[in-house]
Amino acid sequence: MPVTREGTARHRVLGRHAFRGLRTTEHAFDVPLDHGDPDGEHIEVFAREYVSAAHPTESIDGLPWLVFLQGGPGGRGVRVTSLSGWMKEAAKDFRILMLDQRGTGLSTPADRLTLPRRGKPREQAEYLAHFRADSIVLDCESIRRALGSGPWTVYGQSYGGFCTLTYLSIAPQGIREALVTGGLAPLDGPAERIYRATYARLAERNAEYFSWYPADRQRVAEIAEHLRRVGERLPDGSRLTPERFQLVGNLLGGNTRVDTLHYLLEDAFTQSMDGRRLADAFLHQVHALVTRAPNPLYAVMHESIYAQGEPTDWAAWRVQSEYPEFQPDRDEPLLLGEMVCPWLFEQDPALVPLAETAALLAEKSDWGALYDASRLAENEVPVAAAVYRDDIYVDRSLSLETARRIRGLRVWETADFHHDGIADDGEGIFARLLGLVREG
Repeated sequence: MPVTREGTARHRVLGRHAFRGLRTTEHAFDVPLDHGDPDGEHIEVFAREYVSAAHPTESIDGLPWLVFLQGGPGGRGVRVTSLSGWMKEAAKDFRILMLDQRGTGLSTPADRLTLPRRGKPREQAEYLAHFRADSIVLDCESIRRALGSGPWTVYGQSYGGFCTLTYLSIAPQGIREALVTGGLAPLDGPAERIYRATYARLAERNAEYFSWYPADRQRVAEIAEHLRRVGERLPDGSRLTPERFQLVGNLLGGNTRVDTLHYLLEDAFTQSMDGRRLADAFLHQVHALVTRAPNPLYAVMHESIYAQGEPTDWAAWRVQSEYPEFQPDRDEPLLLGEMVCPWLFEQDPALVPLAETAALLAEKSDWGALYDASRLAENEVPVAAAVYRDDIYVDRSLSLETARRIRGLRVWETADFHHDGIADDGEGIFARLLGLVREG
């Protein structure tokens, strides 16, 4: 686990706004790149505070803080224009802090334009080694102290749940209570065991989807076959290959968006002067789904979230060979989910400049531990977690294995939701988990 000197982030307020029933405050925090070297290089972390306008101004300072750790990795904090879903429920009792985790959004960026300033790929990889859950958690602790908060409520969705388990491992004194949705990470590696479980879940989800829309099975096959013959181009000029098209399977990962896959596929073909082609509307929609330009760290750092002392070595790509139904050259290839494969760094223009950096991270063999199993076994922080039975991203059986290893963790297992449960019934899920952590 990381060795650090406890510090407080330098803090400044960038602006305040009020609109549509909420008040926002924009914060910037100066934190060490390496929390083990607080006198070394610093970076900036941006966060936006959301407070319901129903609270009188003079009472806001008395509201407890809730910090939300979003999914990812590599995704910026959620931008909202009104309080709805889980935030509407949480804002009744909390002031909500939404981070742009290091490297994302308005925090010091890490992408194809900024990373070359660090030097060659090896220097870039060394820099990004400080962008995992342990560093995010220590940012949170520095920020909590800067805000003058006592132990606060932590809410982690998906990868944010992984970060929450790291928080419980290295700084439990900073947490009053923790809520996790779709994010109980395996406490042990290697990454291969995670991908074997998720490929199996994804195959089941493909079968379920095609049972609802049988004609889409043939449509997916037609698109894949067409892409093997015709050089279709996405709006950024890059080629849409069969394997890149398979990434639209990310839509399978939620109840609130799975049916949009059918609407996407029905837009696929049009008739041109040159024969049957993929329609512009389809290509634009696919591009929005498969490009990593808005969140390159998702691809660059993705497998590192599972690494604890061993190289990941493109685990998802290697494990895929054990599941031939996902091979893109098959007549009827299944759709993929969040797997990150090395070919993505050859085909996505936003990732091409980062290919060597990503390869070095995949080879890295000295990753530190993200979780302290002994501390989790003696955990004293109230924790509740929603485990989605059919989740294709965070496997149910691995989640329950983790739950059994965390003292006092209360599990709510449900088949009513998928990975996007908080987009489906955020109010209900948040209220239920908060009730669980506060029971007796």
